[in-house]
Amino acid sequence: MSIRVLVADDQTIIRTGLRIMLNAQLGIAVVGEAADGREAVRLARELRPDVCLFDIRMPVLDGLEATRLVAGPGVADPLAVVVITTFDLDEYVYGALRAGARGFLLKDTGPDLLAQAVRSASGGEALIAPSVTVRLLQAFADLPAGRPVAQPVSPVTAREEQVLLAVARGLTNTEIADALHISLSTVKTHLASLMAKLGARNRVEIAMWAYETRRILPGT
Repeated sequence: MSIRVLVADDQTIIRTGLRIMLNAQLGIAVVGEAADGREAVRLARELRPDVCLFDIRMPVLDGLEATRLVAGPGVADPLAVVVITTFDLDEYVYGALRAGARGFLLKDTGPDLLAQAVRSASGGEALIAPSVTVRLLQAFADLPAGRPVAQPVSPVTAREEQVLLAVARGLTNTEIADALHISLSTVKTHLASLMAKLGARNRVEIAMWAYETRRILPGT
């Protein structure tokens, strides 16, 4: 069955472009479109798509709040959300990821990476565009030093640290397995362990924790 996608963006030309690119991909189908955040939330709850593709800056209700309403910590049956934006004035990116988004892409993303992000989100994984990962590191390297950071419920092992850093740099499970010379199932086991220890719901939150604890810095 096709991965069902809801597209939300206030610009008709952007929605049209995303719909054309996604519908051209094997196994992906756009099942709904919204021009503002409130309509996006309504359609998301009504259609229950496999993936919601939300612009971060929309009228009536922005993408941050829309993401929180369909994928946030208090949602009993959260949907998969991928945020897509120009990133230019994006103080909201970090908040969107913390609100539950599984991925983050730029609007100039090509069809291949767009499809990969949708498939990753549908499969319970996450994808952050490599260029965005660098920008995130730069944007949040200067978080207040006294800001409290959640601590793991049990120590993170040396191998888990390696997986943690790889996730924060935007590597996929397959790339992590190749880089660390371990099996794909072992990577998934380490990710599950990290999520349990950090109280993270997905790999994006694992990456955010790596940023917050200064395990990875700009240029590294």
